Amino acid sequence: MSPFTTFLTALSSLGANKLRSGLTLLGIVIGVAAVISLMAIGRGAQQTITANIASLGTNLLFVRPGSSSQGGIFGGLGSASTLTLDDAYALTDPAYAPSVAAVAPELRTTGQVVASGKNTFTQVIGVTPEYQFVRNVPVASGQFITWSQVDNVSQVVVLGTRVAETLFGFRDPTGQTVRIGGRQFTVIGVLKSMGGGTQGLFDDQVLVPITTAYYRLASQRTTQGSVNVQTVNVQVRSAGAMNNAVQEIATVLRLRHRITTDDDFTVSSQQETIQALEETTNTFVVFLGAIAGISLLVGGIGIMNIMLVSVTERTREIGIRKAMGAKRRDILLQFVSEATLLSLGGGGLGVLLGLVLSRIVDGQSLGNQTLQTAFSGDIAVLALVVSAVIGLFFGIYPAFRAARLHPIEALRYE
Repeated sequence: MSPFTTFLTALSSLGANKLRSGLTLLGIVIGVAAVISLMAIGRGAQQTITANIASLGTNLLFVRPGSSSQGGIFGGLGSASTLTLDDAYALTDPAYAPSVAAVAPELRTTGQVVASGKNTFTQVIGVTPEYQFVRNVPVASGQFITWSQVDNVSQVVVLGTRVAETLFGFRDPTGQTVRIGGRQFTVIGVLKSMGGGTQGLFDDQVLVPITTAYYRLASQRTTQGSVNVQTVNVQVRSAGAMNNAVQEIATVLRLRHRITTDDDFTVSSQQETIQALEETTNTFVVFLGAIAGISLLVGGIGIMNIMLVSVTERTREIGIRKAMGAKRRDILLQFVSEATLLSLGGGGLGVLLGLVLSRIVDGQSLGNQTLQTAFSGDIAVLALVVSAVIGLFFGIYPAFRAARLHPIEALRYE
């Protein structure tokens, strides 16, 4: 028989049992739709994370204490600090670090913030005035921390949006006082709401002068008089100068720390952070696809089950066709065609359903997060190919079983 005749025969056979064929088709439809929608959600989450990191600021490098062997791209963040405020200031010297545009050291601690009988436990970040521009955290009202406040160890604070709402409701807290760690601070400003993502964390945090955080709030201090910092955020003049900036920062810190062997600091970039997170999220996306793929496997088993039943029911038909001259190849191709039609038809419908589901889920809120999806053609093609392979794989055995039937025994079958 010609391929076209085989196709028409397979289509006619499937149409003779519409309900059974439809239920078998449904298994593949659900499997493909699950793969596409879950992978779209996973890729959407991956893109959201990448965008959030990029929103932290432009051309950023992060200098942290500890060698890279102590903590991967984040360095030895939990080790004793080897970076000081003077180290950060030294990186602004154009003679030694011409690629560096600005630096914003930070020191993080936690504390109970209390005002008007209300309180919240949050993260307190000690910063310098450049932090506002390097990390892109503008104020909505009041002012940001100034150099005179850093030099005078002033007890002033800039509140995140949600912290301000928790403590003062809809009143403007500028000029009011709060207590942090038992000490009284004057509110000089409120940060602009950052919304969701990584930058949105600032809504739940408060900023104080870095010297105040060190001398008034930090639990551990050195006796040398130097203000230790946990991170130095470095803004590079241009994206093309990133490699030069890394070398300049390393040279300055090695000279200051008198290092001749292993560095006691780590310099990482946003790109390195993004790459590390992409590797993690890629595993997450593949894991989601594998979970959804189980339903495709179940659908394939359903195809094999139905095809075996079909072979049994149509034994006499197979015998008649063989008696009339049909070859084993014709019988084999017919049953393989039926299995492939089921899997490809289900795959096509599954792609459409997966696309619809991903569009419906896109922008929906889940707790405090907004789900984002990213549908791409390669996922659809992959799902179709996998569904076709599953149809062939699970249809081969029933097809061989039908092709091997002896015509006389098939004709005698009741």
